Amino acid sequence: MTAANVLVVLDAPGASLTKSQREVLTAGRILGTIAVAATGPVSDAVRGELADHGAEAVYVPEGADLSEYLVGPSAAWAADVVAAAGGITAVVLDNSPTGKETAARLSVRLDAGVVTDVVALEADGTMHKAVLAGSYEVRARATSAVAIVTVKPNSVEAAPAEAAGAAEPVTVPVPQAALARAARVTGRTEKPVTGRPELTEARVVVAGGRGTDGDFGPIEELADALGGAVGASRAAADAGWVSHDLQVGQTGKTVSPQLYISAGISGAIQQKAGMQTAKVIVAVNSDPESPVFEIADLGIVGDLFEVLPQATAEIKRRRG
Repeated sequence: MTAANVLVVLDAPGASLTKSQREVLTAGRILGTIAVAATGPVSDAVRGELADHGAEAVYVPEGADLSEYLVGPSAAWAADVVAAAGGITAVVLDNSPTGKETAARLSVRLDAGVVTDVVALEADGTMHKAVLAGSYEVRARATSAVAIVTVKPNSVEAAPAEAAGAAEPVTVPVPQAALARAARVTGRTEKPVTGRPELTEARVVVAGGRGTDGDFGPIEELADALGGAVGASRAAADAGWVSHDLQVGQTGKTVSPQLYISAGISGAIQQKAGMQTAKVIVAVNSDPESPVFEIADLGIVGDLFEVLPQATAEIKRRRG
């Protein structure tokens, strides 16, 4: 048992913490003192980072490599960590598909209320949640003994704790019963390295749609000039112009960047569902009646093949 009352679940930290993992740790500290449950091995370097972010204990699995399985065993193990830690009143995860599925399974195991798509937290446990494709923000609180929260990327400014935690390493056995009926991962394929940030974690996203007519060159050049990620509408992905892992929308990925630039995308409700919680939305479209202008903070009626290269050139000029 530790002094922590908040458990932050991290999915297999690598050589260093990712931006979204640092954000989740910062979000956890809003609710109290944190401990970490890492579903994979934790190096000394990462444990040092966790200590810097205030973690009082770092729980790791014993007896199995959870990365070899889908979510089931990880959720079962995390529930055991909650019991081993004692006094946990909140569990915080990222808002990825894995994070949300783990949250749902934990909710059942812990008989706990779960709130997903959280964009802000308060110290008293009040959570601000984006609903109806980001059209509204509601406040919610779990009435159960343990609250489970998944936090959207870019909702919290990641920062180390004022005082470092002990980051005491603790091993907790993986429940063998959970492994016996779990689906096992049989293979993995590495994504091509682009040098751009992960789409769901990026602070800037430049997305293209049908209006690109398959030429994503201006989209990629502007994204690179801004240090951002490239996104796409479903129409662009279905046409084979880009891979489906870049699709933003109701049937794709949900992003919450500081800046979202939409170029050649009509802005139908399916697209809005994936990007409406962006802090600033800039739309470039040749059709002045395009629905995207209804939610854009700045709208430019024009040809993206003229507007985007000019923006890219000006950004590069100002940056020297």
